[in-house]
Amino acid sequence: MDLTIKPKTNLEGTVKVPGDKSISHRAVMLGSLAEGTTEIEGFLTGEDCLSTVQAFQDMGIEIEGVGNTNMKVHGQGLHGLEEPDNVLDLGNSGTTTRLMLGILAGQDFYSVATGDDSLRQRPMARVTDPVGDMGGKFFGRDNANLLPITTIGGQDLEACTYHSPVASAQVKSSVLLAGLYADGETTVVEPAKSRDHTERLLDYFGADVTVDGLTVSVKGEPQLKAKKVIVPSDISSAAFLMVAAAITPDSELVLENVGLNPTRAGVIEALEAMNVDLELLNEREVNGEPIADIKVKTSQLQSVVIEGDIIPLLIDEIPILAVAASQADGKTIIKDAEELRVKETDRIDAMVTELTRLGLEVTEREDGLEIAGPQEIKGGVTCSSYDDHRVAMSLAVAGLIADEPVEIEEAECINISFPGFKELLMDL
Repeated sequence: MDLTIKPKTNLEGTVKVPGDKSISHRAVMLGSLAEGTTEIEGFLTGEDCLSTVQAFQDMGIEIEGVGNTNMKVHGQGLHGLEEPDNVLDLGNSGTTTRLMLGILAGQDFYSVATGDDSLRQRPMARVTDPVGDMGGKFFGRDNANLLPITTIGGQDLEACTYHSPVASAQVKSSVLLAGLYADGETTVVEPAKSRDHTERLLDYFGADVTVDGLTVSVKGEPQLKAKKVIVPSDISSAAFLMVAAAITPDSELVLENVGLNPTRAGVIEALEAMNVDLELLNEREVNGEPIADIKVKTSQLQSVVIEGDIIPLLIDEIPILAVAASQADGKTIIKDAEELRVKETDRIDAMVTELTRLGLEVTEREDGLEIAGPQEIKGGVTCSSYDDHRVAMSLAVAGLIADEPVEIEEAECINISFPGFKELLMDL
């Protein structure tokens, strides 16, 4: 599916973006490992999260309401998963894969995980190495760095203290989930704070979790109890509409029920630093997660430097922040973001290539990019999505203020995280 975006003005309305992708994944995982029935409201029905649902169904978990935003997960307890009859196909979901490998290491059965062409090229040693040191048995291409990866269960996992070389929620989560099956206390120490949905939900489901600065610990063999999980709107998805409202003339949007987890809200800090007219309304908390409504108006943007410890807090939003930077007064520099090179695609190279195609002057850095503004966006071109949902949506937002329509190839990848994005954008 190709997507054509025509220039627009006056984006107005009150909207609710889809549920948080990270929390949706984890709600299904922990609901499956808990005892009893977990009700989930606001689940993201994107393809990545449905890959998580399918994987647990393949391991014997009954899940009602699949394909809907409200579901019921009938958990079977920490040791209630069953050996799958076939290979676990995890689609394009790196989150599903890396977290699942931690869980699979603690099972007493054999399993094989694979995914699509893109996922089979993404590095997995960042989780198979530390979980392997705990006793997990992984076999696969490039020394269990690339899918397909076989996990041989039935091993006794040992608790560990792992000093992660990178601030990565997926690495931390995989080790902590493996730690559920270890004797003793498993600890992860990070160089900077990464998103903390896993430890929040583990605590919510009854695990013994301790958080001390950059150190997170969990005690093995907890008795997880089913809970009701309300999934807030995904701030990463909301970021596209926040930037759209900020750069499109005569616009004002209110985004409802957006998750404002402090380990995810770096984009708010970045947009405020860029002088975006942004207001948080009706701040509150649900199942341990802070949420609010966000009002954004057309703004006169200023350049910024985005670097250091804030990068893990907005890593998924950097593509759309690059679009915002093209309309800011002065040179914006984004650095320390080399993690972008091992996402669904090399997002640094992809954004530099496609923004250049749109007539913008952009300088590529090994760890980010530099872009001066404001610059006029030239339409009348066809851009590539690289089969990456965040690249595709960033280019769509850029097309709103181009001088001619912009066509984006293979835009169906947007459904991975934001089903209905095209229709919502056209309705505003």
